[in-house]
Amino acid sequence: MKSLNPSCVFLLSLTLVSSSVGFYLPGLAPVSFCEKNSNGEMGECQTEIQLFVNRLDSVESVLPYEYDAFNFCKDKDERRPSENLGQVLFGERIETSPYKFSFKADKACEKVCTITYETAEEDKLKLDFLKRGMELNYQHHWIVDNMPVTWCYLVEDNQKVCNPGFPIGCLVTKEGNPKDACVINADFNRKNTYYVFNHVDITIYYHSEDETTGMGARLVAATLEPRSIKHGDDEKPTCEGAPMDIPVDSSSSTKVTYTYSVKFKQNNEIKWASRWDYILVSMPHSNIQWFSIMNSLVIVLFLSGMVAMIMLRTLHKDIARYNQMDQADWVKIPPAANITYEEAQEESGWKQVHGDVFRPPKMGMLLSVFLGQGTQIFIMTFITLFLACLGFLSPANRGALMTCSVVLWVLLGTPAGYVSARLYKTFGGEKWKTNVLLTALLCPGIVFVDFFLMNLILWVEGSSAAIPFGTLVAILALWFGISVPLTFVGAYFGFKKPGIEPPVRTNQIPRQIPQQSFFTKPVPGIIMGGILPFGCIFIQLFFILNSIWSHQMYYMFGFLFLVFIILLITCSEATVLLCYFHLCAEDYHWWWRSFLTSGFTAVYLFVYAVHYFYSKLQIIGLASTILYFGYTSIMVLIFFIFTGTIGFFACYLFVNKIYSVLKVD
Repeated sequence: MKSLNPSCVFLLSLTLVSSSVGFYLPGLAPVSFCEKNSNGEMGECQTEIQLFVNRLDSVESVLPYEYDAFNFCKDKDERRPSENLGQVLFGERIETSPYKFSFKADKACEKVCTITYETAEEDKLKLDFLKRGMELNYQHHWIVDNMPVTWCYLVEDNQKVCNPGFPIGCLVTKEGNPKDACVINADFNRKNTYYVFNHVDITIYYHSEDETTGMGARLVAATLEPRSIKHGDDEKPTCEGAPMDIPVDSSSSTKVTYTYSVKFKQNNEIKWASRWDYILVSMPHSNIQWFSIMNSLVIVLFLSGMVAMIMLRTLHKDIARYNQMDQADWVKIPPAANITYEEAQEESGWKQVHGDVFRPPKMGMLLSVFLGQGTQIFIMTFITLFLACLGFLSPANRGALMTCSVVLWVLLGTPAGYVSARLYKTFGGEKWKTNVLLTALLCPGIVFVDFFLMNLILWVEGSSAAIPFGTLVAILALWFGISVPLTFVGAYFGFKKPGIEPPVRTNQIPRQIPQQSFFTKPVPGIIMGGILPFGCIFIQLFFILNSIWSHQMYYMFGFLFLVFIILLITCSEATVLLCYFHLCAEDYHWWWRSFLTSGFTAVYLFVYAVHYFYSKLQIIGLASTILYFGYTSIMVLIFFIFTGTIGFFACYLFVNKIYSVLKVD
């Protein structure tokens, strides 16, 4: 197998990365805005700008909460935009806010509302919940024109970072140590005190109207700066004064007045189609060392190519030796050796087990079920990543990635049933009803039970990530109403087909397997087999985990698709190589070993997730810990079935190929 040229790899990755960053999502049409006093010559445009609020989350807790849970100012005409399935599963809860303004109408210190916390028990609980949110650094997420409102600030080396969220407040501890956002202001210096960010200075940047096309202006960026202000007059605030502080042990009534200022700035340098770029490029930890990643990918490709070339070259010699041993070579063997011609042909190696290599595996039912589900997951992942590379699943279309994955999984029940039934029949199985039921229910059932238990915890905690009962019913309807029938259809066609005929006959009596060395025993081989595939994904895995648990946007689908392809190649070659070594050691139990060898990559994934939890995250609380490992278990199970399926089919094709070219009587 030839390795790819480095220049080809580089050009391919650049193409994929550019497609994922620069290609804006089709279907999201730009919205034009104009001033209220416009005479209408600019064409159809909007004058009012609505600010939406999303759920609040924290890097110190897995539990997100709705905007209303913290008793912030509410919109009198509150309404929720329609949410897709992916948004509901991710726990996004977008709703309107009382922050409303007109295009190009600057406002200074506009009052939103005043929240009063009395000494009553109910108000104390609300204030304590707000304090807890500040202690855990919960973040607002605001949206203007389908674009996140970002909080931009400078970090080390004067590097500008734009975070698509800002904290609700901060805490200065008893020791006088400012936590999180309290470090941005030296006035936050009172010990054992909470500071509420009750004022925001919003700046909206727009691309000026185009008189030639008659289109209005388009919003290209929205930023804000949170501030804490203790207003002297709640009715006519001036947005000047000391920070709004709330003592930790406060027992008196507290009033918090929320205000905002907004100003509009023209910026014709930013194009509407690339308005997300400044968010994605400047986010924390998203400035990836591209050259480092490319080096890693090229090294993995070259290593895989070398492994393939060595293996194929050795195989070529083996096949030539077995097939080209003619009678002249046989004459050269001395008669005193007392060896028959057939024994000379089968003197050593993998040809000796040709009569047992296709003997059906133990627990063939379970293996065929896993392979059917793995085929379903593989096709779903491939199509999803391909669409993401084309820009159809960009961050601008919230929930699209999860929606696409779920819909594809539901519709791909047919190939799962077909593959499982066909392989089960090849293994000589006859319990076709059990096979099709397990294919349709086993793995999805495990995932659903885990997901339901995690959802119960979210319900108990009152988190916005808790899936509503109606959505759970809808998921079950998709599963049993579409996926299960499609699985039965695939199984029907799979069982109608004859089993796959092996290229060699299977002996009636199993051959005894000789004593194996340490490295050719099953467990060491399986453990070693997952190292190389994991080595090619762990860099991307860090950023994927960051996007899930640290609430950062993931947009590098080009590199992810490239890593996905390399993962397929590496899983295939590592499994085939180890399978060849075991066959040479005359161990013909390769069915399950080929599945487990590449599937063991999921174990390394779990170990890395544990390391990530303890070294990178600041999550505290029993509920958050259970949720982290519960959702991680789902990810590990899916990855195990996916990688195991890739390794099995690569090994299956390899074994079929090498034994089909042998001259076996």
